[in-house]
Amino acid sequence: MASKTKLKERLYASYILKDLGKKMVFLGGPRQVGKTTLATEFLKKYYDGHPAYLNWDNEISRKKILKSEWSKDEPLIIFDEIHKKKGWQSFIKGIWDVWKNTQKFLITGSARLDIFRKGGDSMLGRYHYYRLHPYSLPELGYSEKNLTLLFKFGGFPEPLIEQDEVELRRWHLQRVAKLVRIDLRDLESITDLDKVEILADTLPSRVGSGLSYKSLAEDLEVSDKTVKHWVQMLENLYYCYLIPPFGSPKIKAIKKTSKLYLWDWSQVENPGFRFENMVASHLLKLCDFWQDVLGYKAELRYIRDETGKECDFVVIKDRKPIFAVECKLSDTDVSPSLIFFKSKLDIPMWYQVHLNGKKRIIEPNFKILSFDEFCKEIKAI
Repeated sequence: MASKTKLKERLYASYILKDLGKKMVFLGGPRQVGKTTLATEFLKKYYDGHPAYLNWDNEISRKKILKSEWSKDEPLIIFDEIHKKKGWQSFIKGIWDVWKNTQKFLITGSARLDIFRKGGDSMLGRYHYYRLHPYSLPELGYSEKNLTLLFKFGGFPEPLIEQDEVELRRWHLQRVAKLVRIDLRDLESITDLDKVEILADTLPSRVGSGLSYKSLAEDLEVSDKTVKHWVQMLENLYYCYLIPPFGSPKIKAIKKTSKLYLWDWSQVENPGFRFENMVASHLLKLCDFWQDVLGYKAELRYIRDETGKECDFVVIKDRKPIFAVECKLSDTDVSPSLIFFKSKLDIPMWYQVHLNGKKRIIEPNFKILSFDEFCKEIKAI
């Protein structure tokens, strides 16, 4: 087994601390991405059983929450997994309205704490929402060793620290089982959990391709609508995420089929698709940072036309595409699709990114870069 690496402090810490001085902070993200570790770092001399940390999954904590019997002497209170409580939004709103002048509140959870906003948000203006991502290369530190570790073990803290292939496989099995059997069950009443778990095990092989609900439905012997709902639930639990197409009128672009990626790219066996997923995750993290921390509207999309030509990603900021990216595992010739789309679309910057290789400037706004150079170029975080 390789020597264990020491992980750096998460880059979100200073931003969260600043926002806690004004509003509640909601911290969402995948199971085991490090939310609790980050949250408890804001408590002075944290220890197991600390009175300021209350986990809804713990019976003692749950009773204290329901009776409002948490310590009133603590400047910061952390409510973990409280989204599992029925009507949690109104409950938290009431707590904030009563105690906002005497205590600060950090709400963490393994499900999307922002999904209720689409249906109206009674807490509008009372909180800031952060999505905690796995470690990225800039956050872990630029080095060949760290890039190798990230590509092999993914960005989740435990596998990164262990650096053990056997433990990684065991971690994958346990994480998927807990996500489906515990987290999904707590959020929604789904009777066929076995098939949902099979779906979760199937999705790594669909990474980087257009997601066909019909194909998945046939494999699982359920309806298209059911599969679509299950995928949405897995997305809400930060297991996977969907990237929609960029429907520019300047090309005959497809407009409906989304591509699927995983928050844990180490589950993807094919090296090429694993690299594409790792790039996607770094880009999504940048977009979420722009939105959660800096207040820009940002989104990640891909380009594909009706003839099958494709560019892996386009990053959009304040409704304007700012750069496009094509992923190649090795340093190869320029992608013909990238050249085609570059001639048709008004996107300021184009990149072809590979895992390792030489830097080449094709044109002032068209570069071929290694992954680490690309991260530096776009100021990834």
